[in-house]
Amino acid sequence: MADSPPPLPDADSDTAGGVRLQVAGARGRDVGKGVARLGDATFQRLGLEPGDPIEIVGKKRTAAVAIPLAGEDEGLDIIRLDGLQRANAGVGSGDRVGVRPASPTVARRVTVAPAQQNVRLSGNPDALNKTLAGRPLVAGDIVSTSVYRRRPGGDGDGPDVPEEILRRMFNAPSYGLQEIRLIVTGTKPRGEIVVVGEETEVELLPTFTEPEEARASHITYDDVGGLQGVLEQVREMIELPLKHPELFQRLGIDPPKGVLLHGPPGTGKTLLARAVAGECDANFFHIAGPEILGGGFGESESRLRELFERAQNESPAILFIDEIDAIAPKREQVGGEMEKRIVAQLLTLMDGLAPRQNLVVIAATNRVDSLDEALRRPGRFDREIVVGVPNEQGRREILEIHTRGMPLADDVDLHAISDTAYGFVGADLGALCREAAIEALRRRLPDIDLDAEEIPSDVLETLHVTRGDFTDAMKRVQPSALREIMIQAPDVTWDQIGGLSEAQRLLKEGVELPLTQPDSFRKFGIRPAKGFLLYGPPGTGKTLLAKAVARGSNANFLAAKSSDLLSKWYGESEQQVSRLFRRARQVAPAVIFLDEIDSLAPARGGGLGEPRATERVVNTILAELDGIEELQGVVLIAATNRPTLVDPALLRPGRFDELIYVGPPDRDGRLKILQIHTEEMPLADDVDLGRVADETERYTGADLEDLVRRAGLSTLRHHPDSESVAMEAFDAAIKDSRATVTEEIEKEYREIGEQLKQEGPQGDHKIGFLADRY
Repeated sequence: MADSPPPLPDADSDTAGGVRLQVAGARGRDVGKGVARLGDATFQRLGLEPGDPIEIVGKKRTAAVAIPLAGEDEGLDIIRLDGLQRANAGVGSGDRVGVRPASPTVARRVTVAPAQQNVRLSGNPDALNKTLAGRPLVAGDIVSTSVYRRRPGGDGDGPDVPEEILRRMFNAPSYGLQEIRLIVTGTKPRGEIVVVGEETEVELLPTFTEPEEARASHITYDDVGGLQGVLEQVREMIELPLKHPELFQRLGIDPPKGVLLHGPPGTGKTLLARAVAGECDANFFHIAGPEILGGGFGESESRLRELFERAQNESPAILFIDEIDAIAPKREQVGGEMEKRIVAQLLTLMDGLAPRQNLVVIAATNRVDSLDEALRRPGRFDREIVVGVPNEQGRREILEIHTRGMPLADDVDLHAISDTAYGFVGADLGALCREAAIEALRRRLPDIDLDAEEIPSDVLETLHVTRGDFTDAMKRVQPSALREIMIQAPDVTWDQIGGLSEAQRLLKEGVELPLTQPDSFRKFGIRPAKGFLLYGPPGTGKTLLAKAVARGSNANFLAAKSSDLLSKWYGESEQQVSRLFRRARQVAPAVIFLDEIDSLAPARGGGLGEPRATERVVNTILAELDGIEELQGVVLIAATNRPTLVDPALLRPGRFDELIYVGPPDRDGRLKILQIHTEEMPLADDVDLGRVADETERYTGADLEDLVRRAGLSTLRHHPDSESVAMEAFDAAIKDSRATVTEEIEKEYREIGEQLKQEGPQGDHKIGFLADRY
């Protein structure tokens, strides 16, 4: 590798040789493309045009194609580089690099090899030659084979990028079905910035080859998606002390010693730790909790001491302890002496007499409450960072990372996929992309000759992952963040519900608006409703309403039954309820739906001989709804047809803010319900659904669905060869069916509604027909 050029002046200098700019991270769409974004002022100062090659000088030097900054960055003296380019230049985010115009030479020969030691490549490098065409390279660089794709609705690069540059980037073929990172082991001519042209011979070595001055940069910040706020906290706590310890010495404070990452499995805790180690250029030591356990007396503590001593000797270093709850549980809850000694040894190593310099301990767990309290104080783990389930924007970032090298068809919309991936964490989204790629491969497998030594590059280029492949993959990949509880992506829309216009309005205002427009509530200084109780006769559509409101607000839908939450073991029922609410907070925005809540939370004080498990459940629900820990982005919807049996404390504002009566639909509502249920039924010309609606007074939605089913069965029974359902079939169905709600029941529910509004439920209220019937 050639020697680095002399230092360059600052960005505000007038010299024509080059400028110095501060490094910032690249946008997700630029990662792996070999481009660097510069401001208009830098283009003018250096005499560059969009698409020109530039030389970037840090501790090492590299090259890139210059394109303009996006609109939100205009006016800043920065250069946006992805993680590979920062590694190639030997700098990190926030450092300064020199930038000058470059005049690359068309290479006679370029030799590349896999950048990972566990990857073996073979095949015709024609596709690789096309992928690297026009990209400036320096020996020792690590490059990616990801392709530049247009986004729906525009490329987002601004009007200054020449069309031929965009055409070359967008039309570059991908090398297979994944992003592959390659290291440039040699170029001819040597020691110069080169570019791959039509006459360049590209040689692909099958296995990893160690280049001079290589840097471990397999995982960078660009490989971490959906954790923007978490990433900033981790960089502040870890990167600054390792790269610039003089800042803390100047302030006269000790740098942070430890960071505890906790959250559901698969959210990226380990990946985050590895990315920080790669960006900080620090040695990385990994401890899987159970690995240090030994059979002999004192063996486990000895292994732990050796690991800390080795990390201290090779500082700056990051010591990562995965699944720390396995080796440091609460000492009062374990019976073995070995676990207690390991906890004590870990406490001593993290906060003992011997000071630790340039060594940061990162620990990860998904059971933070099982960790010994002595570790969770400043001086040991100085900060606890929650690595939660990504939201819709985070899911889209993760999908963009996993599809960098994937040949996507034009009908693939990552925004739509992320919008429907409820409860998916990073590991789930990676599995989803892998399953979609396998589905595409399975679809083209009959056209591929597997007995051939090499699969031709033209056959590889016909492999594309379509929207249907992602749809099929979604059926096989389950969201791990919600695997322990019942979860479903609701498929019920408001258009599929008829006759409940008032209930729809109240739910839209109370549930959808706070989840979709939270700023509106903050502007007026009001809090959103926490809970809604839907009450009314059976079959009126209470469960359907809950599903529709979850779909309309793009929220996770958590449904639980009394049988799932109640347990015969003492204290288990309360833990199940707390676990349900805790998981809802992790995957917020979320809608919790409790059906038949009268069996789960009846009025307290009525159980004489039973162990009062339901009373403890009521107390737990009250604490979750109106306790110290607030519900953020979580709404509770409950349904019952016996509201007078529900505990009165639940029915006050602040818990169930809205009590919504869901009664039988009116005439227009019945007509709409009939139209919904007969949408796929071939009706004869004489069918008058309006007359059917007139003759079905007090019919609920379930009754009307049953009536349509009976009409179809009547046609099959009496006219099996008929192509449509006639009006006589509906008349027969009306005679065979009946309304679930009688006048007495409807009157009683009206009285209950008045009582709930005026006095609240009373324990001695006689529920008459409801007690006998339901």
